[in-house]
Amino acid sequence: MAKSDIHIEILGTNLTISAEEPPEYLNMLLDKYRRTIENVQQTTGLKDPLKTAVLTGFLLCDDLEKAGSAADAVKIEDEDQGEAERLTQGMISRLNEIIPKEREKDAYPEAPTANPPVYKLKNVIKNYDWGSADWIPTLLRQKNISRIPQAELWMGVNHSAPSRTELPDGKSGPLLSELIDREKEAFLGREIAQKYGTLPFLLKILAAEKPLSIQAHPNLRQARDGFEKENLKGIPLDAPNRNYRDPGDKPEIICALNHFAALCGLRDVREICFLIETLSMESEGIFKQGFEKLILALKRRDGNPLKDFISTLFGINNEWLEMLGPFLKKQQKLLESDFQEYKNEWALCVYLSELFPKDHGILAPLYLNIIELAPGEAMYIPPGILHSYIKGMGIELMADSDNVLRGGLSSKHTDPPELLSVLEFSQFKPEIMKLPYPLSFRFMYPAPIGDFSLSVMHGLGTAVPYNEAGPSILIVTAGTLTINQSIAMETGESAFIPPHNSLEFSGTFTAYLASAKIS
Repeated sequence: MAKSDIHIEILGTNLTISAEEPPEYLNMLLDKYRRTIENVQQTTGLKDPLKTAVLTGFLLCDDLEKAGSAADAVKIEDEDQGEAERLTQGMISRLNEIIPKEREKDAYPEAPTANPPVYKLKNVIKNYDWGSADWIPTLLRQKNISRIPQAELWMGVNHSAPSRTELPDGKSGPLLSELIDREKEAFLGREIAQKYGTLPFLLKILAAEKPLSIQAHPNLRQARDGFEKENLKGIPLDAPNRNYRDPGDKPEIICALNHFAALCGLRDVREICFLIETLSMESEGIFKQGFEKLILALKRRDGNPLKDFISTLFGINNEWLEMLGPFLKKQQKLLESDFQEYKNEWALCVYLSELFPKDHGILAPLYLNIIELAPGEAMYIPPGILHSYIKGMGIELMADSDNVLRGGLSSKHTDPPELLSVLEFSQFKPEIMKLPYPLSFRFMYPAPIGDFSLSVMHGLGTAVPYNEAGPSILIVTAGTLTINQSIAMETGESAFIPPHNSLEFSGTFTAYLASAKIS
């Protein structure tokens, strides 16, 4: 018998089948299948094509079994239909559990091959009052109708804001941490899996439209001691007054995406003394006495003058701080005229006094270095270094820790005594790491940040091989990057790349890559 072809368009799927049956019979089956689909959708309200197809096939099998023959199955009796509907409703919850897991299993196998694929990420945005309502949404090509400030985009496995993987259909898959836990050596590499057991770094987009707190981060010993001490005190991990949320250190590197201004590292003692003396020249009475205490601390020959100065400043009374802002504003023009080389310092002090009246951090521009980064430039901040980001958008890479000790310029919990216990009281000015010229495809910033690194990649249209020995997270900040001619990543998209993945990058783009280093 000659075969008959029939073209089927159902549930968004098109296919042609051939069978040794007359066309009339095949059309009758197709019509029955369509009517059963419509009945399933009306009965259950299902919209998902896969779930609808599964239930339809199940009902037709049930129909055949009850009718006893294919001929009798053309018509479903009322009592059978009622039973089938009850069966259908009973199966919906089961299918809701099974089908997503089967899809997830297909996309992310339990036992990955030696070269697991690339996984796009869905990341958490942190909303803080110092954030920008525009910068992160613009990068992500999204609208921010609420105008709520978006301060940080976290990419990694940190428990307070873990990234989630994205399924091929764009829906949310498992957490990145869950994916890694399934097969740590495949997703981390043997060395990182044995040493850390998880992804050791946290990558962020930071968007500071207003200044962040004056802060520093502990080294590993300080973090472990502080974490244990607060645990013994019974302070909950999510308590507002908690300083140590984990036992990890937090070295970090910040790379500017636009013009970026920061305060970082203590100035030379003599320069701080000169600036405080200059500012105090027109002061009087009890207010002048406060300045004299600060100057005396800087001029002491025994002990550490930087430590004495910061300790004295943090201990100064509120009455003196209350007079500081108005005094700065009154003296600004005179100071900028007579000491023009420090014009930015005077202006920034006034700006901070307007945002944070009666705050110790108002004078920070006089004892911390003002750092300005052009797009693409970066600086490394070791543990124990006092700093504050003033304004700008940047890529920030750090150890996977959330330990921050604050001393001022913040509405959050500040703990000056604990901050003083972790600070390095020595002169420090960070080196500005600049991009090479001409630009190479990949430039790794030379920062001693630990077992991970930050690189910037510039795609110029030609295909370039990628083969990293450690796990990485990549984010595209401009253009379009195509991986293996199949995975297109647009501006704002990020991805997790397992180690030993022989890939090919092509397109015209700028992207930043955080990678765990293998010794």
